[in-house]
Amino acid sequence: MKKKFLHGALILVLGLNAIIGARIFSETAQASEGDDVYENLEIFSEALFMVRTQYYGGDEMNYQDLIRNALKGMLGALDPHSEFMEPTKYKKLQEDTEGEFGGLGIRITVRDDYVTVVALVKDSPAEAAGVLPDDQIYKIEGKSAKNITSAEAANQLKGKPGTTVKVTFFRPKTQETFDVDLTRDVIKMDTVQDIQGGNEFPLLDGTVGYARLEQFGEQTSDDLADALKKMDEQGMTSLILDLRDNPGGLMDQAARVCEMFTEKGQLIVTTEGRDQTVGSEYRSGGGKKYKIPILILVNGGSASASEIVAGCLQDLGIAYILGEQTFGKGSVQRILPLQDGSALRLTTAKYFTPSRRLIHGNGITPDTIVTLSAEESAQVSMDLIRAVENGSDTGEKPFFSDKDRQLKRALDLLKGVTLVSGKFGKQ
Repeated sequence: MKKKFLHGALILVLGLNAIIGARIFSETAQASEGDDVYENLEIFSEALFMVRTQYYGGDEMNYQDLIRNALKGMLGALDPHSEFMEPTKYKKLQEDTEGEFGGLGIRITVRDDYVTVVALVKDSPAEAAGVLPDDQIYKIEGKSAKNITSAEAANQLKGKPGTTVKVTFFRPKTQETFDVDLTRDVIKMDTVQDIQGGNEFPLLDGTVGYARLEQFGEQTSDDLADALKKMDEQGMTSLILDLRDNPGGLMDQAARVCEMFTEKGQLIVTTEGRDQTVGSEYRSGGGKKYKIPILILVNGGSASASEIVAGCLQDLGIAYILGEQTFGKGSVQRILPLQDGSALRLTTAKYFTPSRRLIHGNGITPDTIVTLSAEESAQVSMDLIRAVENGSDTGEKPFFSDKDRQLKRALDLLKGVTLVSGKFGKQ
């Protein structure tokens, strides 16, 4: 009787389609030890029944709760990027990807336990409201923002364009605390910026080009092409691509950036999964446009598409990599909807560089390791902000912080490029 009930509950919870699929699998593949689907589902259903009927708080649960918690545990044990999404979370994901994002136009970091404004986007809601660099966020909608991460703050601050969010700021310069009701708007940021966060792209030391890629958006490759043209017209003889803290973005944009420095037909990146239809390779579609020494700056915040660019150009001997070990996010996730409105975010493939290096979990190792502490990185950002505020960016020589040891070392290497010709000379 008990066994009959357990099977009934199992069918009710997991659904007829899963059982039919399991039968097909069982009939067409020989199960290895511990991989018998029926045997393990029966154990699962037995444990499910015991928890529901014997656990002290079991009367406050239902089978749906238990199944969903089990799915969260199962997906969470696979890797950091796979997850089970309940219907509400999946619906929000759909809304986020299909609709427009509204933001405040601030760039933030965490300093002294508080989220701190590092920079402002021109003509943004925050700039219009009088928010300044160095302002600290004390509260968001009346709730303390102390000891929260930048990502947590960003999720609370963004929302639909036209909606408002109340933010309490503290201004260290004046010791003033004040509330601002900020109306979110669609923020348009240049994904490719010069040394001062603009789009003029002056050369460093008269000959070295510099471009910082904030992320890989839809226009990144076009914006970089425009920047390279400006620097080329000024007599650029070498180039620094700054990918530090670039979280990635669109893979096709990363590939198009690589195309600017590679020969037509050159392998840039491959993806491989268990399903052969998931695997693919991307080859350069255009001829090499810039045959100059290239140095790429990376750190632990460089991930995904950033690692594809760094790994590709390093493998091909086109670029020298300097900085810190990258994050190691080189996997492909697919969203697989379930019949109850929930969904799985499942890792289905992983990225490989041209020499077959696995990016995921490993990252890209720089040719030269130069580290910056969190305090030094924050100081570099603040030095630039103060320089722009004081008008230092209008001088003949482009400003960069003396604290930026990674950039200084990059310039030294490019000045003595013949010393590392083995790294730059394969072009």
